[in-house]
Amino acid sequence: MLVFPNSKINLGLYVTEKRTDGFHNLETIFFPIPLNDIVEVIALKDHLPGKVLFTNTGITVDCSADKNLCIKAYQLLDRDFSLPSVEIILHKAVPMGAGLGGGSADAAYTLVLLNMMFSLGLSQEQLASYASQLGSDCAFFIYNTPMLGTGRGEILEPVRVNLKGCSIVLVKPEIHVGTAEAYRGVKLAKPEQPLTEIISRPVSEWKTLMKNNFEENIFPNHPEIASLKEKLYSSGALYACMSGSGSTVFGIFEQPAMLKEQFNGCFYWEGVVEY
Repeated sequence: MLVFPNSKINLGLYVTEKRTDGFHNLETIFFPIPLNDIVEVIALKDHLPGKVLFTNTGITVDCSADKNLCIKAYQLLDRDFSLPSVEIILHKAVPMGAGLGGGSADAAYTLVLLNMMFSLGLSQEQLASYASQLGSDCAFFIYNTPMLGTGRGEILEPVRVNLKGCSIVLVKPEIHVGTAEAYRGVKLAKPEQPLTEIISRPVSEWKTLMKNNFEENIFPNHPEIASLKEKLYSSGALYACMSGSGSTVFGIFEQPAMLKEQFNGCFYWEGVVEY
C-alpha cells in the first residue's frame, strides 16, 4: 500500500516560553501543502513479529535506519499490537532540515497506513496520540487541515484559512539550520494579536501583523536566508516568512509567480492552493 505524505508551512511562528521539561511552548498556524514524499509498506511473507526492513530512495535520509521516524512509527505500534514483519520503502522528495515537516509527515502517514493494513481500529484521535510521541508536529499530519498549534505543537485546534487560488512558492538554499542552533538564540515572544484573528484578515496585511520569531536570530547568522525573503517580497509576494526553524522561506502570491530562474542553486517548488 502507498501513501503520499505531504509537507507544511507555518503561517507565523512564535516561541513563547521555555518549559520545565526542556522543550518550548509555541504558537503557530500549520498549513498543509501538496509537496509529497511516498511511503510504501509491504507485508513480508515470513511474518516474524517485530521485524522491519527499510529502503530509502530519492533524497538520502541522513540518519541510520533505526533512527528513521517511519521505523519508529512501526516500532511504536508494534509494542502494542505485535505487528507482522514489513518492508517500508520511503521515497524522499521533501528536503530535510527545511522546516517543512517532511520527516514528521512520513511518520504520521506510516501510522495511518499500518492502521489500515492490519485493521488495528485506531481512531484519528488515537493515531494523533501515537504521533505526538514521535515529534511535536507529527499529530498535525494525522488531521492534515489548517490548525492552530500550541504547547509543543501537539495541541491542535482547527482554524479557517482561505488561500484558495493563491500560489505558494517555497525556496530552500543549500543551508541546514539545526534545531539546537535555532533555539539557542531565539527570543521568546507572543503575537500581539491572536493568530486566529490575524489569519482572518487579508493576506496582504499579514506582513505587519505576523512573523516567525526564529528569524531574529537565524537571519543574522545566515543572511542568505534573509535575502530570499526580501527577494520574494520584491517579486510581489503578499506575505513571506521562514517556515519552522528554517531554512525554507515561502511566499504567498495572488497568482502563479514562475520565479524558478531567479533562485538558481536553491530548491524551488510552487503550487496553487485549492482550498
